[in-house]
Amino acid sequence: MGNVIALANQKGGVGKTTTAINLACYLASEGHRTLLIDLDPQGNATSSLGVEKRGVPASTYDVLLNEAPVESSAIRMVRPDLDLLAANKELAGAEKELNDLTRPHHRLRRALESVQHRYDVVVIDCPPSMGLLTLNGLTAADSVIIPVQSEYLALEGLAEIFNTIELVQQRLNPDLRILGLVMTMFDSRTRLAIDVVKDVHRLNPRRMFNALIPRSIRLAEAPSHGMSIFEYDNGSRGAEAYRLLGAEVVARLASQSVGQPVSLSGDHDRRTA
Repeated sequence: MGNVIALANQKGGVGKTTTAINLACYLASEGHRTLLIDLDPQGNATSSLGVEKRGVPASTYDVLLNEAPVESSAIRMVRPDLDLLAANKELAGAEKELNDLTRPHHRLRRALESVQHRYDVVVIDCPPSMGLLTLNGLTAADSVIIPVQSEYLALEGLAEIFNTIELVQQRLNPDLRILGLVMTMFDSRTRLAIDVVKDVHRLNPRRMFNALIPRSIRLAEAPSHGMSIFEYDNGSRGAEAYRLLGAEVVARLASQSVGQPVSLSGDHDRRTA
């Protein structure tokens, strides 16, 4: 597949799920067949797209623990060209149950092998921790996007996620790469946010995306309406920022897949249910 992207940060409240939702919706709107996987027991990516968590017939839990096929478990066409593998409350017990299985870190990677023909891009919303669920996401991924909140403790948190990614590369997934860092909740009115962005850029100049995701009431409101920011307020600063980020992600994926059999053109065979 070559384009499985995990959104990961062990710190909560950094805009990880918001980024996963809006990136997936952007990619789908551009004609890329996209699967969004909600790997967080809170199920916020699921509910933010207007899907009732309690009503899903199959979930990420079923795929990880019961070996249910992704193809039949995913909710088809929650948006044009966007499928969703939803999460529900059962996923909360998955960490303990996975520990009892053989090669527990590779469950999601193996499950995705059967749908590699179906999707151009898979976006995985990992939980805000470094337990077995996140490790499943990082083991299944080709690349990781790290949302970084524009605040003082951002650099400390970055050191932790970099260490985790290095361990995953050494022990579980040697091909995992960092696609980029995206600064979130950026408030241009505060000197602190500007200084944090400068510091992160100084230490990671080639990794940072140019798009800065603003601190925005509209971005905060959209999930409560079951909408992406493009549906809720397409003309907002948040929508423009996620369009810029999405375009950067497509460009980086395209540059890294030169010579690979994966296409982001969106014009090849489309399989239907």
